[in-house]
Amino acid sequence: MNPVAAGADPTDYTLTVDSTGRGATIDRTMYGVFFEDINRAADGGLYAELVQNRSFEYDPADNASYTGMTSWAPTGGAGAAQVVDDEARLNERNRRYLRMDLRGGEYGIANSGYNSGIRVEAGKLYDFSVWARAESLPLTVSVTDPAGLPLTDMLRLQVRGDRWAKYSGTVRARSSSTTGRLTLKASGTGTLRLDMVSLFPRDTFKNRPNGMRADLAGKIAALKPGFVRFPGGCLVNTGSHYGYTAPDWERKRSYQWKDTVGPVEQRATNANFWGYNQSYGIGYYEYFQFAEDIGAMPLPVVPALVTGCGQNRATDDPALLQRHIQDTLDLIEFANGPATSTWGRKRAEMGHPAPFNLTHIGVGNEENLPNEFFARFTEFRKAIEARYPGITVISNSGPDDTGATFDRLWELNRGANVAMVDEHYYNSPQWFLQNNQRYDSYDRNGPKVFLGEYASQDNRFYNALTEAAYMTGLERNADVVKLASYAPLLANTDYVQWRPDMIWFNNHTSWGSASYETQKLFMTNVGDHVVPSKASATPTTVAPIAGAIGLSTWTTSASYDDVNVTAANGSSLFTDDFSGNDSRWTKSGRGSWAVSNGAYVQSDQAAENTMVTAGDPAWSNYDLSVKATKLAGREGFLIAFGVKDAGNYYWWNLGGWGNTVSAVEKASGGAKETLVSNGTRIDTGKQYDVRISVRGRQVELFLDGQRWGGFTDDKVAEPFRQVVTRDTKTGELVVKVVNAQDTAARTKVDLGSRVRVGSTARVTTLQGQPDDVNTAYTQPIQPRDSRFSGVANTFTYTFPANSVTFLRIQAR
Repeated sequence: MNPVAAGADPTDYTLTVDSTGRGATIDRTMYGVFFEDINRAADGGLYAELVQNRSFEYDPADNASYTGMTSWAPTGGAGAAQVVDDEARLNERNRRYLRMDLRGGEYGIANSGYNSGIRVEAGKLYDFSVWARAESLPLTVSVTDPAGLPLTDMLRLQVRGDRWAKYSGTVRARSSSTTGRLTLKASGTGTLRLDMVSLFPRDTFKNRPNGMRADLAGKIAALKPGFVRFPGGCLVNTGSHYGYTAPDWERKRSYQWKDTVGPVEQRATNANFWGYNQSYGIGYYEYFQFAEDIGAMPLPVVPALVTGCGQNRATDDPALLQRHIQDTLDLIEFANGPATSTWGRKRAEMGHPAPFNLTHIGVGNEENLPNEFFARFTEFRKAIEARYPGITVISNSGPDDTGATFDRLWELNRGANVAMVDEHYYNSPQWFLQNNQRYDSYDRNGPKVFLGEYASQDNRFYNALTEAAYMTGLERNADVVKLASYAPLLANTDYVQWRPDMIWFNNHTSWGSASYETQKLFMTNVGDHVVPSKASATPTTVAPIAGAIGLSTWTTSASYDDVNVTAANGSSLFTDDFSGNDSRWTKSGRGSWAVSNGAYVQSDQAAENTMVTAGDPAWSNYDLSVKATKLAGREGFLIAFGVKDAGNYYWWNLGGWGNTVSAVEKASGGAKETLVSNGTRIDTGKQYDVRISVRGRQVELFLDGQRWGGFTDDKVAEPFRQVVTRDTKTGELVVKVVNAQDTAARTKVDLGSRVRVGSTARVTTLQGQPDDVNTAYTQPIQPRDSRFSGVANTFTYTFPANSVTFLRIQAR
C-alpha cells in the first residue's frame, strides 16, 4: 500500500540513506515520561484511591474553597460531625480526624470522590479500610448512588475500644456507576472518631496494594518508557524549604521525600503548588516501585533551596542546606543501600529488600536565579559525587529555551563540567518546525542534554506533527540529547491547571492525545543507533514581518501616549496623541480602556492580555514609537507589532513574569515563544520612551533612546523531516518521516547499493486533519499498520499529507 493524498499535487523530495553507515548510539533510556502532580495527576488520577480528602486534611491554605469536610456530607439521623485537631488524633503528621457524636438512631457521612463521584464496576471487588476509635459502636459501609440506593454489598464492622485501630473489609459492586458515594453509618449513642477512610479497587496496576489506577498506568507502560522523572516540576522547589514541624508547619512546602515514605497514615500533608492538596499517598517508594514495574529508570528531582516557577527566592540558611544535602544522600541510600543500612532497611520494611538501582538524580527545577542556584547545586554535586561517584547529578538551564538565565546557567554548567543539563520549553508549533537543528551545533564534548519538559502548545494533531518533526532532530543528535520527556503526562478533565497534556482521563475512562500517539510511535521504535541520511528541503519564501500594532497589559494598569508609526521612507502611517477618542483602536474585550487626560489608560489590574490594536495588517518595514507608564500592578506593559490577528503577533513584554524578565515573544496560532529576553524591570510611575524598528525579518528595540536588543526571525518552518535508525535485533532500518503539511510528499528513497533489502516494508502511519483532537468519545488519531511491497535499493514512496510514517525495512 502506498497512499497518495487527494487534492493538491504531491511535493517531490529525495531521501538518501547511508545504509551501512553508523551515527550516534541511541541509549535505551532515550525517551521517558515526566510525572508531576498537576491536573490532579496523583490524587484522583494515577493513585487508585477513590476517596477524596480521606484524612480530613483539606485546608483553605491549599485552596480557598476547601474545608476539612470538603467532599464529605452528613447523612440522616441524629448526630453531629466535625473535623477536629486535638490530643486524640491518630498521629502527629496526620493531625485532623472526624469526630461523630451519635445521639441515637443511625447517623453517618458520605464521600463524593472525584469528578462525578466514585466509580464502581459490576462484579468487581473494592477494598475498604478506616482507622477508628469508639467504646463500642457498629459501623456499616457501602457505596450508594446519590439517592442512597446501594451499588455494592454492605460491609458490617464493629468498632471496639477507644483506641485507634485499623478496620478493613471488602465490598462487591452489584451494578456499575460513575456517580457513587462511599457511605459510612453508625448507630446508637456515643463518640466515634474516624481517620484515613479508604476505598481501593482490588484491580490496581500489577495488583499492588496502595497502587496505581490500572488504565492510566497501563497507558504509561504501553509507551515502554526508558525513565520516569518525578515528582515534578514546580511542586519540587516551590514554597518553604523548611520541614514539617507540628503544630505550626508551613503547608506550602517544597517536596521533601522523607515526608512521603512509611505507612500512609503517618505521612505529612502538603498544599500542592497547582492549587489543591496532595496526600502523599503516592510517595517516593511508590514512584520507585512504579518505575520498576514498567521497566523504566527512576529519575527523582530534589529541591536546591532556590524556588522557581515565578517565586524566584533563594533561601540562605547553611544549616538547612546541609540538611537537604544529607536528605539527598539518604535518598540514594533508600534507593540503593543494602537492607542492613538505615534507609535501605526502611525500603525493605516497606516491602522491597532489593535495591531500586538509582543511577541519575536531578537537583533543582527551572530556577530563575542562576548564580544562587548554581552555588547550591555545586554543594549537592560535591557531596553526592564524594559519597556516590556512580550517580549522574543533573543540573538545569532554567524555564526557557533561550535568554539571559539560559545562557548564564549553560555558562556555569559548561565551566564546571556538569555531566547533564535539564532543558525545558513549551513553544509554538512553528518553533518546533523551525528548530529541528537546535542540537546540531551543541558541543559534543560538553554536558549532555536531558530534555525534561517540552510540548507544542495545544493538543491538536498539528501540534503532535510538529513535535514528531522535532523528535527526528533529537534522535539525530542522540550523542548530545541523552534523555527526553514530553510534559505534562496526565490531566483530569475536571481539574485542569495546564494544557497540553499527553493522557487525559476522568473517573471512568482515559485516552491518549494525538501527542501520546506520536510519542508512543517513537518510543516503541527507537532503534539502536542513527543511520546517516539526508533529505531535500521544501521550497519556501520568507516574507517580511508584517502586521498592525497593539498595546496591552497583564495584571497591571498602564497608560500610553503619543503612538506613532512611520514607514521606512519617513512617511507617517499612523499617529494618535489621544487628544480625542479611541475610535481607531479595536478592543479584545478584556480590561478597561479609556482616554483620560490625554492618554490611553487600561485601569483593570486583574485583567490579563488586554490587547487593543490599530493599523493595517499589511504594514511592513516601519518604526513604532510610544510613551508608556506603569500605573499599578504586578508587571509592566506590552507593545505589540506584526499583529495579524488575536493569535498571531509579536509583542515586547516589558516587566513581565512578575516584573522579573523583559522579553519579545512571538505568538503563532495562539502559542507563544520567546525570541530575546533580559532582566529589565519597569518602575511604577516612570514614563518610558519605547521604539521598535521593523525591517524585513529584522527587529531592533530601543528603550529610552538606548538599544535594548534585537533579533532576526528568519528561521524556516520546514514541514518535511526525517531520521533513520537501525534495529540491530531485527536487522531493520527504521525510516521515520514526518510530513506536516497539507500536500503529500512523493519521495525518492535511495538506500544505496551496499545493502541487500527485503521487498516488503512494515508500515505504521498516523494521519489526520491538522485540527483533529482525540477525546473521550472519538480518537481519530490512531496508528494504522500496513505493508508496502515496492521496496528496493531505490524506490519511491508517497508520504500522506499531515502524517507520521515509520517504514521498517530489512537491510543487511
